[in-house]
Amino acid sequence: MIKKLPHFSDAQILAARPAKESVDPRRPYACLLEEEHSAHGKIEQVATIFLTNRECPFRCLMCDLWRNTTDDSIAEGDIPAQIDFAFRELGIEAAIKSGEIAQVKLYNSGNFFDAQAISRQDWPGIADRLVTCQRTIVENHPRLCNDDCLRFRDSLQGELEIALGLETVHPEILPRLNKQMTLGDFQRAVGFLRDHEISVRTFILLKPPSLDEEEGVQWAIRSLEYAFDAGAECCSIIPTRPGNGIMEQLQDEGIFQPPNVQSMERVLAAGLQMGRGRVFMDLWDGKQFCHCPECGPARLQRLESMYKTQQRLPDVECSQPGCG
Repeated sequence: MIKKLPHFSDAQILAARPAKESVDPRRPYACLLEEEHSAHGKIEQVATIFLTNRECPFRCLMCDLWRNTTDDSIAEGDIPAQIDFAFRELGIEAAIKSGEIAQVKLYNSGNFFDAQAISRQDWPGIADRLVTCQRTIVENHPRLCNDDCLRFRDSLQGELEIALGLETVHPEILPRLNKQMTLGDFQRAVGFLRDHEISVRTFILLKPPSLDEEEGVQWAIRSLEYAFDAGAECCSIIPTRPGNGIMEQLQDEGIFQPPNVQSMERVLAAGLQMGRGRVFMDLWDGKQFCHCPECGPARLQRLESMYKTQQRLPDVECSQPGCG
């Protein structure tokens, strides 16, 4: 390990933040169509909607999703309006109605089952808009997985999948991420959801603060194994990034450095080799992890092809010293 990660309070994390973005509670702050290897074993289009709503009450050290949230709960009806807006913006209203697009992600920068974020009164309106969808994917904190998940599942015509942040199984780092969750909480949440026929995907950090490059790779692989052992069917690797204030502070203090693209390749390849479930790599702003202009674009393209096909592809060759 490099320098030890200290404990930070909510107040310290909040004090380091820059200002939030201006958002409209009647519009999602982003929406996009992406391709993903589905649970049915084929590449399918997914409509991903980043909902605007109240900030998550958990102040995770590495999180920057609060940037596009409101300070207060939004009004009843705002979330269904955001879904309508996203379908129009993406030009997929007909494709949704026909079932051509069968998967929708509703990511709300926090926890779908936080009643202060997504109003229960909006659930019927949400379900009406997703009536033709085979799978709805939402995100939630492990400690908020309860009977509300079952009630929302029952309102849907298709399947429900819930994404949970495991982050890391490192025994010293997980408690210092301020996630307010133990490995026991994670296991209980996955067990509860799987017992009630709700699929689980897991978010795992690659190289959280306090780890060097090799440790970052090894602990990400251990975390993948742990998530699959617990019952997760899908894991998404998130390269740890700066961008929320406190992470830049840790970078300046030598406690954090983002991973490189070669580490991303190693972890994704190891996860696919396990053959235990789908493994994805988050490539948002992926250029920041590439330090070689010669091979960086090819490595990112390889990563994208690997997570879409769920197959390991030939390594990228590079003539520059230090690139392997």
